Parts: sequence; C-alpha cells; structure tokens
Amino acid sequence: MAPRKNAKGGGGNSSSSGSGSGSGSGSPSTGSSGSSSSPGARREAKHGGHKNGRRGGISGGSFFTWFMVIALLGVWTSVAVVWFDLVDYEEVLGKLGVYDADGDGDFDVDDAKVLLGLKERSPSERTFPPEEEAETHAELEEQAPEGADIQNVEDEVKEQIQSLLQESVHTDHDLEADGLAGEPQPEVEDFLTVTDSDDRFEDLEPGTVHEEIEDTYHVEDTASQNHPNDMEEMTNEQENSEEVRHQDYDEPVYEPSEHEGVAISDNTIDDSSIISEEINVASVEEQQDTPPVKKKKPKLLNKFDKTIKAELDAAEKLRKRGKIEEAVNAFEELVRKYPQSPRARYGKAQCEDDLAEKQRSNEVLRRAIETYQEAADLPDAPTDLVKLSLKRRSERQQFLGHMRGSLLTLQRLVQLFPSDTTLKNDLGVGYLLLGDNDSAKKVYEEVLNVTPNDGFAKVHYGFILKAQNKISESIPYLKEGIESGDPGTDDGRFYFHLGDAMQRVGNKEAYKWYELGHKRGHFASVWQRSLYNVNGLKAQPWWTPRETGYTELVKSLERNWKLIRDEGLMVMDKAKGLFLPEDENLREKGDWSQFTLWQQGRKNENACKGAPKTCALLEKFSETTGCRRGQIKYSIMHPGTHVWPHTGPTNCRLRMHLGLVIPKEGCKIRCANETRTWEEGKVLIFDDSFEHEVWQDASSFRLIFIVDVWHPELTPQQRRSLPAI
Repeated sequence: MAPRKNAKGGGGNSSSSGSGSGSGSGSPSTGSSGSSSSPGARREAKHGGHKNGRRGGISGGSFFTWFMVIALLGVWTSVAVVWFDLVDYEEVLGKLGVYDADGDGDFDVDDAKVLLGLKERSPSERTFPPEEEAETHAELEEQAPEGADIQNVEDEVKEQIQSLLQESVHTDHDLEADGLAGEPQPEVEDFLTVTDSDDRFEDLEPGTVHEEIEDTYHVEDTASQNHPNDMEEMTNEQENSEEVRHQDYDEPVYEPSEHEGVAISDNTIDDSSIISEEINVASVEEQQDTPPVKKKKPKLLNKFDKTIKAELDAAEKLRKRGKIEEAVNAFEELVRKYPQSPRARYGKAQCEDDLAEKQRSNEVLRRAIETYQEAADLPDAPTDLVKLSLKRRSERQQFLGHMRGSLLTLQRLVQLFPSDTTLKNDLGVGYLLLGDNDSAKKVYEEVLNVTPNDGFAKVHYGFILKAQNKISESIPYLKEGIESGDPGTDDGRFYFHLGDAMQRVGNKEAYKWYELGHKRGHFASVWQRSLYNVNGLKAQPWWTPRETGYTELVKSLERNWKLIRDEGLMVMDKAKGLFLPEDENLREKGDWSQFTLWQQGRKNENACKGAPKTCALLEKFSETTGCRRGQIKYSIMHPGTHVWPHTGPTNCRLRMHLGLVIPKEGCKIRCANETRTWEEGKVLIFDDSFEHEVWQDASSFRLIFIVDVWHPELTPQQRRSLPAI
C-alpha cells in the first residue's frame, strides 16, 4: 500500500515527495525507485506534478497531444486514399446499390430496415435486369480462380460456341450484304406497304385491303427492356401523335401494327350493360410486389480483359456519365490497342448504340449492329457477352426493320444456347414478324414441351391458333398465358384476341376480359378497343356531319351518290375480279367483297380508271384522300352474310358509309350499343374503333361507298407525322 500513500502524499515539491517516499518505506520496490530514478519516475516528475501537489496517470496536455497526432494521421491517410485513388468509390456504391430496397437510388438505413424485415418494401421498388447490372458491376469484379476440371469444361463450352459462331457468322453477313438477292424484286405499282427487311417496299395488288384486325403479328417495344435509353422510348417522348412505333431515325421503315400503341381517351359510352365479374389474374401491382428472382450476374471479362480492367473501367465510366463521344473515342483506342479484347469491342458497340440514339443516326446504328457482331465473334469471348451482344444486335436490327437479319441472329442464339427458352420465345416472335406462323408454331410447341407453364409461349401459341381459325383451341392458351402474369403476356393484343375468340364461340365471358383489358390500360373502354391510338381525341360511336366539320364532303357525296353508284355498278358488271373478297377472317358466313380506290393516303391509279368521275370528285377533299390511316372503297355484301363484332385499328379516323344500293329490309349495322340502317343517298358516320357488327339478311346485294377521314381533332402536324395503317 506504500505506493498509494506516496501517490496521495502531500508536499509542495514533487521531488522531495518522491525521496521521502523512498526513505520512509521498507519495500524494495520503493527503495529501488528512489535510488535508480527510472524513466517512468522522470516522466512522472515532469508531467505528473501540479500546483496543488496532485499527480495523475495522463495529463490533459498529454491527451491533447496524442489526439492531435492521431487526428493528423487520419487526415493524411484520407488525403492519401483520395490522392492515390486507393478506393474505387463507384464500385463500393455500385455494390451497395444492389441492396437499394426502397427505390431511392442509394443504400441507407431505410434499405437496411427493409432487408431486415422491419419495414415493408416500397411498391415503387426498382429492380435491375441482369444485363444492366452486368454493365455496371460485372466488369468490376475479379473472378476467383476455379478448379482445373471446371476450367476445362468452361474452355470446351467456349470452343464449341466459337466454332458455331465461325460457321454461321459469314452466312449472316452475306445475306444482309446482298439483301434478298435470291428473291424476286417486287414491281412498283400504286399502293406501297413496307416490307420486313432492308428498308424496301412491297406493293399491294390493286384493290387489296388490309383493314380492321388482321391476324398478323407486329412486335411492340422490341428494344430490350434492359436498356433504359432505347431509341424506341425516344419516340414515345414526342408529342401525343407519336405512339409506340417502329421506325428508323430518318423515316418510317415499315408500317406500324394496327395493334401497337395504347392510349386512353374519354368516352361517352355507358358500360353498365357489360357483365363485370372478377377474373383470376394477378393485378399489375401484385405482379410488381412479387420479389424478383435473383439472377446470376453475367460475366463479361475473360482472362485477358481482367489484365486491362482499369482501362476498361475508365472508358465505361465515361459512357455511364453520358460523355458518349469521349467514351466512343476511349473504346476505339482500346480496340486499336487490344483488338483481341471482347469487352472493349462490346463497349464500343454500346457507345455507338448510345451515340446513334443521341444523334438519331441510322448510319451510326448500323455500325453498332456490326460491332456487336464483331464482339461476339472474337476468340475467348465470354459466353454471357456473346449472348448479350447477339441479343442486342437482334433488337437493333428489328428497330431498323431488318427482320430477316434479326431472325438469322436469333437462330444463331438458339443454336448457341439451346436450353434458353427465352431465346426460343424471341425466335418465335422473329418468325411471326416475317409472317411465318408455321415456323413460329413449331418453336412454341417445342418450348411448351419443355416448359408447359411458359406464359409467353402460351399466349403466342394461342395467337397463332386463332390466326389459323382454330378458335376454340386458341382460348385456353390465351387465357392461361394471360393468367400466368409472365413478362410479355400483359399485352392488349392477347386480351383483344381472347375476347374476340370467346365472342365467336358464344362465350359471354369475353366482355370480362375486355373489361380487364380496359382496367389494365390496354383499351380506351370496353367498347372502344383499338390498339393504335392518340390520346385525348373525342370518343363516341356515332357522329353527325356537323360534329366532324366535314360538311362539304358529306354534301358532295350525297349530291353525287347516283354517279358514285353507277360507276360502282359498272365495275361490278365489267370487272368483277377487281372486287376482292374480305380476307381478314371477319365473316362468320356469307360473301363480302371490296374494291379500293385509295389506301393509306395513296391513290390506286388503275382502280380509278374504273371510277374516274368518283375519283375526280374526291380529289379536292384531303381529309379523306390524305388519310393515311384509312381507305376509300366500294363494299358489296351478299345475302346471308354476318360480320363478327370487331373493332378497327385506330381512333385516328372516322368512317363514312354512303348508301348506294340498299335492300328495303334485312341490312343493319351496330356500333357499340346502337343499331342503325343505311339509306340510299345518305351518309352514316361512325367511329370504327368502337365495336361494330353487320348483318345482311336481305334477298339481294347491298352496295355502299366507304370513305375514311382523319379524326377532326388531329392537328395538321399529327396528320403529317402519324405512320400509315
């Protein structure tokens, strides 16, 4: 206890206190302490003394000194980390971003609560597709060395993929370079409709009508969902007249589908008569709340690319920051330095893709398409990079309307990755876009044999069956496919065709699906089910001439109805072959034919030779002759004909019917929930985007003259820019 006494002992001088303590104690320790004057004692003498004689272990001054030393070390360490770029903060933030659970773009306390189950996940949670994660993170991660056996298997797979690529790539290039050299070139006549490939046009025969709802497939939003800056989305950001459509940057490459685009507009129809019951389909919100399946990140770096990872990261950061021109230059330099680098080539393709979007340039986009191919062709390209490159290439080819080239790319993808049913589903769409329903059907049968519950395959298989007029067989596939909630199944086309099929077999459940399609935003109303619309246009089934504003056109038609009738009858008598049967599977029974003078705003010169006065009469009314979403035609319907309930493709037009030869009884037309009859010399006007149905139960033929006009609320700019249907 002697030391404690000395510590507390009073004395005005610290040194005398120390010596007194040593002499007064018999302990060896204190004696030695006093005699040896150890360094600890000296430190105590120097720092432990106080004016009041108290001494402590560490004084305030000593604590402050050490605090400053540690603080300065921390500051200089931080400076060194930043100065020498010892930590890749983007990598750290990127990895934490994967755990962003509340959709605010970063990882914070709220995200941790969600992950720990202390807070519900936000409905607006963002999920990142694997390809996007790959672009941001995969190239930043080093892969751990794998065992020799695993590496050998991977090398064998890569060798097989490269051999398949080398066998097929030149075929693709040759076919695209030569166009469709082996196919006969169409002759230019009067009506033009765009083909599926190589920006070329295909002619319609005189009088050919592609109106109403065709059982042909047109892709909607073909761009990958994994690229948020796709060029298709840019067209959506234009004014309301620019619905979802497919075109290149300079001009429309091919006709948009009459099924494409969805816009909701007000309507005055009373839907109270429609049976409304619940259908067992998960809501969009429920589908969004379903936790996404965690997918493995694609590997984009091979062994060589890992050695130049820092340079690849630097170039990729430029692209991510929107410095596209600088990123293009950076990746081009990397390709020049390392021509064998698949990741550098893939990055160059992505930059060219982005640059094409920014400059709205077809030429740059074609360059990107070729660069994607080059990246996939390189030796030792990682399998994930091959898949992403070729898939993106196919999407860009579809955007330009190069459907055959896109199909070749998809065929090669399926050949390389035969177990990937998603790619097979894409291949089926590729066949549908070319009108090859039989090949598409085989693809979807193959998918359903392997994965019987694949909703995407089911809805497309049902679509094909319905196009083949196998109405009853199509219903379960369409219904079960929509009910699956799988990506790509919540599409207005499938609700449309399911309801239509049900109507044709007398199933009243059809209107339940129309109602659900309306609630999901696919239809403007239960009655108005056109799929290629412009927002905000006045919507009502029946119109008066005054409401349309086209009173002069109506007066001219009604004043000259006999002239129009007589020319139509002459064409019937002298050239019956010019009246072509309706070929869109709209008839339940009977005989219905049409003779077309204008289609998609283009005059059929040959047809007008048979009705020259009628054509001359119409020339001055641009609201109809310039209506690129409509037709001008004679329509003859014979007794015993019934036309199924159906809707037209777009809300951008109104349809006029001029009665020419009308039997006294037995002919009627229903639009929405109102039925009317024709009169000779009088014009009926209705909006054919609403459901309508026709009966011809008279004892003689019915002849009318159909004149489509632009919807009166479309602006001049919209009338010029809307793609033709």
